[in-house]
Amino acid sequence: MSDSIPQNLKYTKEHEWARVEGKTVVVGVTAHAQEALGDVVYVELPKLGATITEGKQFGVIESTKAVSDLYAPLSGKVVKVNDALTGNPSIINTDPYGAGWIVEVEPSDTEQVGKLLDAAAYAELLK
Repeated sequence: MSDSIPQNLKYTKEHEWARVEGKTVVVGVTAHAQEALGDVVYVELPKLGATITEGKQFGVIESTKAVSDLYAPLSGKVVKVNDALTGNPSIINTDPYGAGWIVEVEPSDTEQVGKLLDAAAYAELLK
């Protein structure tokens, strides 16, 4: 299981991942989350410039099985949204850690990233 969990990312207990890229953090959902959801048919993205808050809902992901809230792994301002998901939300199923990213955030508190789970802790959570 831990082989399929990228080591360079941080994780939340709600199955979001975060990747630090310079001054911003890219956020998406884990392979585990997209497998549990099944075929993703819709993603509600926050607006560009919106402020998201750590642990609070920032969007919705809908699949053929369920509708789930997306929770912010950290607080900050949304500086990019993955518009490709609007026309093709199934990218989350095919490439959750790459092209299936959801938002890019400029964190208001970079310390929050350090509080997220590392790959080993996330693997333990999945057991």
